[in-house]
Amino acid sequence: MKDNNKPYRVIISGGGTGGHIFPAVAIANELKRRNPSTEILFIGALGKMEMTRVPEAGYPIKGLWISGLQRRFTLQNLLFPFKLINSYLKALKIMRQFKPQAVVGTGGYASGPSVMAANRKGIPVLLQEQNSYPGLTNRKLARKAKKVCVAYEGMEKYFDPEKIIFTGNPVRNDILDPELTKEKARQKYGLNGNKKTILVLGGSLGARTINESIMGALDKIAWGEVQVIWQTGKIYYEEMLNRLGDHKPDGLFVMQFINDMEVAYSAADLIISRAGALSISELCIVAKPVIFVPSPNVAADHQTKNAMALVEKNAAVLVKDEEAVEGLVTRALKLLYDQSKSKMLSENIKALGKPQATKDIVDQLNLIIN
Repeated sequence: MKDNNKPYRVIISGGGTGGHIFPAVAIANELKRRNPSTEILFIGALGKMEMTRVPEAGYPIKGLWISGLQRRFTLQNLLFPFKLINSYLKALKIMRQFKPQAVVGTGGYASGPSVMAANRKGIPVLLQEQNSYPGLTNRKLARKAKKVCVAYEGMEKYFDPEKIIFTGNPVRNDILDPELTKEKARQKYGLNGNKKTILVLGGSLGARTINESIMGALDKIAWGEVQVIWQTGKIYYEEMLNRLGDHKPDGLFVMQFINDMEVAYSAADLIISRAGALSISELCIVAKPVIFVPSPNVAADHQTKNAMALVEKNAAVLVKDEEAVEGLVTRALKLLYDQSKSKMLSENIKALGKPQATKDIVDQLNLIIN
């Protein structure tokens, strides 16, 4: 962004999950990289993960008393109108005090009242929609937004085509190490450098279905010329270790959480993953064959919609959650040895990658400020 005697002031609102927080922080980092004098304030939801993650990233944050509606009748649902009004009024106060020149909404509970307050004050808004199927809140908020940065094609059915910018989702800068060969990456994990390798990801907390799929196929792993890097997630790690006991195959490398994702990605021939929007964006950059097992426990089944956007382009394979325990590993082993299909999937998913997404989003933000 252009340097200026008066520094830019930007509010970024989003959170609830890492899928909303990471893009928000990535946008803030790019703003600061371009102009260190830019002042950034986050708005999040009290009690949600952004209230710790954002300060850890070095940014101040204000919390709103807001939460989502539950699918069943609860006391929280009765409180929702009061929370929304309270949060909207507090967001208006924050706008008056901070005087931002733009507001960015990346989704999550706090994004709604924050963007509504910005609209009321006439402050230009940019929305960043991660999923192929946007939630009702973002669809409504987009009516007054200046720009809507999206990660999937075909979003004209949800947003004004004149506002849509196809940028992709921000991804980590360190997910690929061009100097790290497949063999070197496997050596870091103590794996055989010549064996075909499957990387299994269920998210930081883990995915019960994916874990059960691996646990139920230990015989296939033990007797095959295959090795598996298995991220169980925090919730399931101890349980999976206890169930493995002394029966862990030599080719099974079990981890609670993978910190060095660039090593894991480099080591893999095939990746099994949930279908969160940011995971998909990252895997498009990694450009390896992927089997998605969408979580059925998300609003509007948007993980299935995310995955299908790639499946329809022959860029990934989808295994339904309810079919995974019986068939996921068998499907993975078949694909692992199908060189022709693996090559096609790799080439097609790579073509969908948007490594410059964060830069392009901040370019659009620059336009609405200036």
